[in-house]
Amino acid sequence: MRLEHVNVSVPDPRATAAVLSELFDWKVRWEGPALGDGFTVHVGDDSGYLALYAPAEGQTPIGDTYHLTGGLNHIGVEVDDLAKVEARVKAKGYVPHSHADCEPGQRFYFDGPDGIEFEVVAYD
Repeated sequence: MRLEHVNVSVPDPRATAAVLSELFDWKVRWEGPALGDGFTVHVGDDSGYLALYAPAEGQTPIGDTYHLTGGLNHIGVEVDDLAKVEARVKAKGYVPHSHADCEPGQRFYFDGPDGIEFEVVAYD
């Protein structure tokens, strides 16, 4: 078994997909109408993706998700070249933090598009 996708709400799915495509070499797999007259973009690779959903009626920010049952804390993305992706993250104006070199790999975090935290990891 494998995780196939995660669905997260964002204000502008196309804009978020564009940034994530540049950072992670992803592509838009699909986009179109979604639940409740909303709009969704699926961005990722051939094995999995993020569904970026915008409801028609807008959104309400929720703040600290680490203390909410079912809250999205961060999205982990495995990469082959950690330094290359970190340079891309910085070039987009995001600030990498919480660097760690622990079993089984190296990682850093950044608050990306729409304030969503990403963990970027490269395994040994």
